[in-house]
Amino acid sequence: MKASKYNFFIFVNLIILFNSFNSYYLAQTKQNSIIKLFCLQSVKEEMMKAEMVYSEEIANETCDCYYEEFMQTASHQDAKTKCQLETKENLNHNKRI
Repeated sequence: MKASKYNFFIFVNLIILFNSFNSYYLAQTKQNSIIKLFCLQSVKEEMMKAEMVYSEEIANETCDCYYEEFMQTASHQDAKTKCQLETKENLNHNKRI
């Protein structure tokens, strides 16, 4: 009887632990999705203002860069500036090839 109570206790604790990890990663995923949606829209608008043809690949690369930088620096402006410069450099490099 003690063994089954112990096993049940362990089982319940594992479920609680799993749910807490799951909730954390779900929140991170939702946050990333919202940030990415706003970023993609912003990149699309900026490309249209610059009279460039919208490229989903460029937008995704830029937004991935932004998200990584934002998570490291917690500064919207720093992340935006760095990733805009990287994107411009990549575009200029590709034009030369």
